[in-house]
Amino acid sequence: MKVLVVSDTHLRRDTVDRMPAEVWSMADEADAILHAGDVLDPAVLDALAERAPLTAVLGNNDHGLERQLPEVAAIRLGGVEVAMIHDSGATTGRAARMRRRFPQARVVVFGHSHDPQCEDDGDLLLFNPGSPTQRRRQPVHTVGWLELDRGEIHRAEIVEVGPLAATS
Repeated sequence: MKVLVVSDTHLRRDTVDRMPAEVWSMADEADAILHAGDVLDPAVLDALAERAPLTAVLGNNDHGLERQLPEVAAIRLGGVEVAMIHDSGATTGRAARMRRRFPQARVVVFGHSHDPQCEDDGDLLLFNPGSPTQRRRQPVHTVGWLELDRGEIHRAEIVEVGPLAATS
C-alpha cells in the first residue's frame, strides 16, 4: 500500500492551486493519503479525497474544522497500525511520549513544526512529512511516502517537492 503523507499545507479554497503539481501527481498514485493537520480549508481535503481515501487530523490552525476532523486518529494500513496527531510536542522525549499515547502504533504521523522527520527505532517510526507549501527553516518543501504491506514498513521516505505553483 502506497501512502502519501502531507501536513501543514496551510491552503485555502482560493489558494489550493498553490500546492505543488507534484503533490497532486503523487496523490493520484497513492492508495491512501494522510494529512497531519493545518489544512485550513475543507476544499483542500476534498481535493485530496478525490484522488485516494483520506484520513486527516485537526491542526492548531484548522479553525472551523473541529466538527469535521478529530484531534487524533488511529488506522490500520497495509496491516500496520498508524496513529496521527498534529502536534507531538517537544523533540526531547517525543518517542517515549508517543509510545505512551499510542501504545498499539507502529507508526506515528505528526506535523506542526514543518520539520521533516523519519526516525525508526525498530519499534516506532516517528514520521513528520514537513510541509509542501511552507518550508520555514527547511531548505526545501517536502511530503512523505510510506509503503506498508503485510504488517511491515517497506518504505518510509521524506520527498522533496516543488516548485510551488504560485508565490508562497
